Amino acid sequence: MGKAVLSRTLHEVIGLMRRKKTYIHVNQHVIRANRKNDSSDPVITVKQGTKNTYCSRVRILGPSEVIYSGNDKPLLSCGARVVIATEAEVEIVK
Repeated sequence: MGKAVLSRTLHEVIGLMRRKKTYIHVNQHVIRANRKNDSSDPVITVKQGTKNTYCSRVRILGPSEVIYSGNDKPLLSCGARVVIATEAEVEIVK
């Protein structure tokens, strides 16, 4: 029984080591469209690998950093120049 617990714990640790960065940014185009169309579409994009999730609230459950690319090229292919980057678990609140 002790060995199974140890294996599971080791597997979890390896999973944490391989965790990819999550990038979070605010889509200003959606903010403008919401104001123009009197709508409330989600403006936050959470990018995890190739998956994008759209929401209005997100909790970062660990360390993170805010990055601004300045006048250099955008940080993400969508054109975002300011992102929050984290390897911590992220809780999406729709």
